[in-house]
This record gives sequence, structure tokens and C-alpha cells, in this order.
Amino acid sequence: MRDLSAVDDGMRKLLIQIPCFNEETSLPATLAALPRTVQGFERVEWLIVDDGSTDRTIEVARAAGVDHIVRLPHNHGLARAFMVGIEASLKAGADVIVNTDADGQYDARSIPALVAPIVEGRAQIVVGERPIMAVREFSMLKKLLQRLGSAVVKIASNTRVPDAPSGFRAIHAEAALRLCVFSDYTYTLEMIIQAGRKNIAITSVPIAVNSV
Repeated sequence: MRDLSAVDDGMRKLLIQIPCFNEETSLPATLAALPRTVQGFERVEWLIVDDGSTDRTIEVARAAGVDHIVRLPHNHGLARAFMVGIEASLKAGADVIVNTDADGQYDARSIPALVAPIVEGRAQIVVGERPIMAVREFSMLKKLLQRLGSAVVKIASNTRVPDAPSGFRAIHAEAALRLCVFSDYTYTLEMIIQAGRKNIAITSVPIAVNSV
């Protein structure tokens, strides 16, 4: 287990991770938007988890200067790729991990706001709250399902996270060490439920999204 005593003295490394499966088309723009500096951190590094892609995802990542590449031999699903990324990020010395999507749905300019509650010591997990009702690309059914899922998670976890299905989130290393996702398909809801039951401080902040 990594010694986290240094984290209390200030955040040194932010690691932005992206689970990928056949993302050679969308990945260049997504990586180009990521920051290399974020207030409160000495270093910002990028990591991708290639979840058994059969296209040029890895070549694109290397060309863009990704610092860490983890390759899975075949497709395991988003939840497994997410947890592999968390484990690799911790091994790389991350104090805080930001998870985002390869398709560029989440606006990378929201990353400073996303990590701020952790930097300020107010939370250990932060979930980005999308403006769901204002996103024209989301169908009314998807909007209703998002609200229903968030309501169910609120009851199950005793937390207040308005956009529980959002994959755009920041996680303190100490919290990451306490989480274990068992689902092969989704990590978003299970993580919040675990955080609530383990008394891990969790909050949300409004974030911007891109048209995809």
C-alpha cells in the first residue's frame, strides 16, 4: 500500500485517466483539450487504458504524448478498464485521479473545478454534474433515466449526488485505495454507493459538456 502521508503536505501529481475502446477517431481531440498544468499540483500526467482496441488507439495516444499506456489483451468492459486505470494511476504515484471519457463528452476546462474540493480538503470524491436537462443530444428518456438512477443511488448511499451516472469524476488516492468495483459494466453508481457506506466524503460540482 502506498504511503499517503505526503498527500497531506500538498498535492504533487494529478493523473488524468481515459478508458479507451477503439477511440482512434475521437481520442486526438480529447487529448488535445487536456491540461498539462492544474492549480494545486506540481505535475499533471495522462494515462489511457486500452481495453482491447483493434484500431490505432495506442498509436494515437503515443503520438499525442500520453505518459502512461496500459493495454488489456481483450475487451473487459468499461468498469474493469476503469479499475485497471485506477490501479495503474496509484502505482504511478497519483495523489488525485481524474477519470474522463475518450469521446470528449466532458469539457476538460472543468477539470480545475472538479478537483478543487479535493485540493481544498472538502471531499475525497467529486462527481461532475452535467446540465442534463439542457443537453439537446440527450433524449427525454435518457434524461428521465438519469434522474431515476440518481434518486435510487441517493437512497442506497445516503449521499447527495445529482448526476450519479456521470463518469467525469475526481478521486483522492486515499479514497481510491478503499474502492473495489465488482460490476463488469458500470462503475459510476457502485462507486457512489460504496463511498456513502464507507463514509468517504463525496460531493459534486457543475461541469460543462461538449456536443458529441
